Amino acid sequence: MSEAILVLVRDLMFASKITATAQALGCATKLIRDPEKLSVEPGERLIVDLNQPRALEAAANWKGRSTRRVVGFVSHVDRETIDHAKSLGIDQVMPRSLFVQNLDSLLSDSL
Repeated sequence: MSEAILVLVRDLMFASKITATAQALGCATKLIRDPEKLSVEPGERLIVDLNQPRALEAAANWKGRSTRRVVGFVSHVDRETIDHAKSLGIDQVMPRSLFVQNLDSLLSDSL
């Protein structure tokens, strides 16, 4: 059995949308709300809200311990976070609206 897709999101409404979509697709997810707890979590890949405090650093550390993929979403006007995430090795960084639009394929594909 494969590991769950980790979801580091604090916003409960957004987290519910991600987990409900994943459930409908038959994808296992594990919701993590505290970036400090990410470091000990195994996962198939990571989806992360990069605008959450300390999430970018936690995601980069998680990514640094493996070859698994990290998909981050961010406010489309937050160019600084987008550039910083890419420089830290986050595999895919996209505006929140594009993330929502492509959520089904992001969860079901192997990225």
